[in-house]
Amino acid sequence: MTLPLVGQTTNAGLNQKQKFVALEWLRYFLGIYIVLFHTFNYPEVPQWFRQFFEMGFFSTSAFFVLSGFLLAHVYLRDQGSETATMPGKRKDFLVKRLANLYPIHLGSFALVVAVFWLLPQLAILPSDANMSLHQVTLDVNNWLPFANMQYTLTDREFYVALAMNAFLLHAWNPFYLTFNFPTWSISTLLFLYLLFPVLAPWLNRLKRPGRALIITNLLYLTPVAICIAMGWFGAPETGILHRNPIIRLPEFVAGILLCSYYHQSLKHGFALTRRGVVWLFVILVASLLGARLLLTYAGELSQKGNIAYFLVHDGVLLPAQLALIYLCVHIPNPSEAWARLAKPLGNCSLSLFALHVPLFMLFARTDRILDGNPKLCLTDFSGCIAAAGGKSAWHYPIFLILLTVFCVYFQKLFVERMRALIEKMLLSKPAKAGSLTAETPTALGNK
Repeated sequence: MTLPLVGQTTNAGLNQKQKFVALEWLRYFLGIYIVLFHTFNYPEVPQWFRQFFEMGFFSTSAFFVLSGFLLAHVYLRDQGSETATMPGKRKDFLVKRLANLYPIHLGSFALVVAVFWLLPQLAILPSDANMSLHQVTLDVNNWLPFANMQYTLTDREFYVALAMNAFLLHAWNPFYLTFNFPTWSISTLLFLYLLFPVLAPWLNRLKRPGRALIITNLLYLTPVAICIAMGWFGAPETGILHRNPIIRLPEFVAGILLCSYYHQSLKHGFALTRRGVVWLFVILVASLLGARLLLTYAGELSQKGNIAYFLVHDGVLLPAQLALIYLCVHIPNPSEAWARLAKPLGNCSLSLFALHVPLFMLFARTDRILDGNPKLCLTDFSGCIAAAGGKSAWHYPIFLILLTVFCVYFQKLFVERMRALIEKMLLSKPAKAGSLTAETPTALGNK
């Protein structure tokens, strides 16, 4: 996993904070990929094409790595040296991180509640009448039939889940996901942010971040190896590997170490050459192809569970995620117009992760109404609902456009205002001009 860096470059501008416009685009497209993973399920689309979107967990992991990288780049001083520090108050850092996360979680939760109230009233699909926030799916990886994975929460379990969501603790539930399931990543991010002020300066003082990255990757694979060796593919093991904040910590740590590696390379006058770029592309492409082959041909190596899924979900793809981010870091910044476009798209990436499931539920049913006899809705609403047809993959690009526009304005009109209100109430003093709030990436998605 050692990253190839050879050649010479200038040390000019090392004390200035670089802006990586390519990372803004990366954040947005990783968000779109997790949307495709969760929602692009159309029977008329050939299976070979849909397989391109069946590794959505790659996006979630890449976002955790990216969060570590950019937080270290923005908040640390003297990166990649023995004097690396994080100036400012830890409380203010954590308030800003909470203010960036909680409004998105709150808004997405309110949307889910509204959708789960509305759709049973309309009953456009036969299953809509039985929709309930009490209904969950057990998180297992042991070939259990999907029907046997369904579970109905008791009232006590429901209120416990509600409390865990309210305090952003729901990622710690290893048995099932509740309410708006992609928001487990927001819960995990909060834990990672709590550790950042302690871990980041220490990690940036390490003299050999490349070696530390290898050790981090091996540590990340250790719980997976234990579960496979012991034949643990049920609950709670699957949920722990999937979203437990401690298990996902190596991804965040890897991002911090990659930032240290980048700054150390600058200080020593090294640059990424064409040969280095080729090697990074080889790592990225070979890892993704290998993961696809594992999922396709090695999934049934064990009768107890899907070994391949555990491997590609937790650790095997970390080198590819590091390579992707490191390549994007070295892409020259585009024109000012493209940079202005990239910023709101990158900023809305977490909203994409948090809002796409309930919004797609609405879109898919609207698509069915439009495929039926929508004119009836003006005179006979019940007849209009009864005449609903099927959904079409040709309409899916419209959903992606509408989703992007909605999330951009949701971020601007709701999240930014709520964030300003939270910061006004909790910050020790007004944030300094130039401090980062919405511009640091965060992760979102399910598996």
